[in-house]
Amino acid sequence: MIHALPPAIVAGEFVRLQTRQHVVALTFDGGGNADAAKAVLAILKREHVPGTFFLTGHFVHTYPLLARAIGRRYPVANHTVDHLDLRRLSTPSATREITQAGTMIRRATGHDPRPLFRFPYGARDARTLGIVRRLGYVSVRWTVDTWGWMGLALQSVAGAQRRVLGQLVPGEIVLMHLGSARDHSMIDSRALPGVIRAVRARGYRFVTLKGIRAPKI
Repeated sequence: MIHALPPAIVAGEFVRLQTRQHVVALTFDGGGNADAAKAVLAILKREHVPGTFFLTGHFVHTYPLLARAIGRRYPVANHTVDHLDLRRLSTPSATREITQAGTMIRRATGHDPRPLFRFPYGARDARTLGIVRRLGYVSVRWTVDTWGWMGLALQSVAGAQRRVLGQLVPGEIVLMHLGSARDHSMIDSRALPGVIRAVRARGYRFVTLKGIRAPKI
């Protein structure tokens, strides 16, 4: 029996779902290439597992058919237009990165990504968090990053799976990616079937981030 859980909200950002139920939210960032996207979608469909997709404007523009396919089945979220570090941009430029991405994602997928937002690289500060909130979004981070994006020199399929299971708690938010790493490896898509089996074997089920609302701060 779980008596104490890590906080779900830290400094106004979600790092875990606010629940004691044995559920896990798989999230997939699409900001670069889409090398692993079809494999990820096929696995989720085959295993009847939901996911939430954080997409950039660049991604939906480059892969419109894929964006539409994602929007037909899963919640979509805003990951900016060009996956830039918003801390390095002026307030008007950072605002445009978010608002234009919202428009592009809505047109490409048929769904408004609000209120779900994820900062590129997880890079944020008080100013950029304020921008996000004023635009009607809530910042969603993660409980665990598989590190699949690091490539085979620093991570492995088994290692990615171990990270997910090692931090498994009710409401865990898992960060994975739709693209390949710089070495062209696709650790996350290869690890995904094993992650699903292992998480289910622990008595957990999968959910999306649909329904999240901005926390009171």
